[in-house]
Amino acid sequence: MQNKVIVKLVVPEIGETYDVYLPVNKKIGNIVKLLNKAVHEFTGGKYPLSEENKLYNAITKEYYEYDTMLIQTNIRNGSKLVLLT
Repeated sequence: MQNKVIVKLVVPEIGETYDVYLPVNKKIGNIVKLLNKAVHEFTGGKYPLSEENKLYNAITKEYYEYDTMLIQTNIRNGSKLVLLT
């Protein structure tokens, strides 16, 4: 899949890790919204929906700005990301 990358998504608030595909042609802000909704659904609503979530690289601790396209970041197949509220 050339237009997607697979990453490990860590959600510390619920102690879960997921393997997810992310579209490379979307802005980080849109991806964060999609991830928030997906985790909310995966947990049966236990993970709250939020407009405040942020996405970080688990290794470099880099914060990804909402208006940046994923393709313009260092996120690649196998990246480990953290979703925080």
